[in-house]
Amino acid sequence: MKATWEKIESNVGVLEVEVNAERVTEALDQAFKKVQKRASVPGFRKGKVPRTIFEAKYGVESLYQDAIDILLPKAYAEAVKEAAIQPVDQPEVDVEQFAKGETFKFKAKVTVKPEVKLGDYKGLNVEQQSAEVTEEDMNAELERLQQRHAELVIVDEDTAKSGDTVVIDFEGFVDGEAFEGGQAERYSLELGSNSFIPGFEDQLVGLGTGDFKDVEVTFPEHYHAENLAGKPALFKVKLHEIKRKQLPVLDDEFAKDVSEFETLDEYKADLSKQLQERKDREAQAAREAAVVEAVSAKAEVEIPRSMIESEIQHMVKDLDNRLRMQGMNMDMFLTLSGQTIADLREQMQKEADVRVKNNLVLEQVAKAESLAISDEELAEELEKMGQAYQRPADEIRTILEKNGTINNLREEALLRKTIKFLADNN
Repeated sequence: MKATWEKIESNVGVLEVEVNAERVTEALDQAFKKVQKRASVPGFRKGKVPRTIFEAKYGVESLYQDAIDILLPKAYAEAVKEAAIQPVDQPEVDVEQFAKGETFKFKAKVTVKPEVKLGDYKGLNVEQQSAEVTEEDMNAELERLQQRHAELVIVDEDTAKSGDTVVIDFEGFVDGEAFEGGQAERYSLELGSNSFIPGFEDQLVGLGTGDFKDVEVTFPEHYHAENLAGKPALFKVKLHEIKRKQLPVLDDEFAKDVSEFETLDEYKADLSKQLQERKDREAQAAREAAVVEAVSAKAEVEIPRSMIESEIQHMVKDLDNRLRMQGMNMDMFLTLSGQTIADLREQMQKEADVRVKNNLVLEQVAKAESLAISDEELAEELEKMGQAYQRPADEIRTILEKNGTINNLREEALLRKTIKFLADNN
């Protein structure tokens, strides 16, 4: 096989590939075995048609597309390796020649990983975030703990207020017709969380247990369901329960309930230590992020659109996974937040741009400084994963090698190592 690579734009080039005739013959043989199982020729049972009879009836050309489908992916992968390029998107393939007894020729227009021109990346001055634990920090942490350990108490004698959790039945109608996804029974909704269509939660404030309410709202103009976008809707709501947070008193009993300490003062001393450790970690993370941002700002790179789109897709998938872990799905999230998937992707655009550029810059710094992850360092990463998942490190390695993601772990470790290098040198 022969492969030649020629750049035609900054991140785009053409890969010309020529595969020898012997491999074409092998691909045609595989293609015939595939179609033979379903080929129908009078006088022969399915799967038993001789090759000569098949080609006489249908022509050898009938095997070409299957043979190309068999041969092209492997030939393309080999050509990419031979040309030492890193594609970041699916290629545009143009088959120039394919015939029995001849070489297979094709061209692939390929978008590749861009080149990064680094600016200064050592000796930069980056502002350090304060790691001091203030009285406000301590008070905020205590309040957070109160909220976390608060009890939801059913309120019978009062009406719903912002911050309360109400248990409701609801059914939505547009133009007098119930619409899909607009119904639920005994749904728990925190008023003021802004998780429903704008205006919905506000209209439940002031209702009492057992009350009914017709809630009138208008779907956003860019709502993800086109049949509902911009339309007025009426929700028939019944309120079953009102639940209100009852915060625990900050005293020695509270300390005993939530910790191993006997007094509130002892607990607060330990809490102050934990806060300091957290603030130190946050300050270090902020400093590393600021260093990467400063280095990235001095670098020049033209990022292919396909890399941004791929990162956005990854972010959407990650959000979907997190929603599912919380008992929700993407459709429900979009319905409750009044967004479309296009809105979501647009919001993620800026962060995706930053992520992709930062990763490209970090990769280039690693190359410039000859940074790498040794086998010993990889073993340490596997050991950490094993401890996190409570599985032997060798078992983790076997799993990652089997599904082909062991190099992903190595790359992630290299990015962290590069970030530490930058933090130590700025």
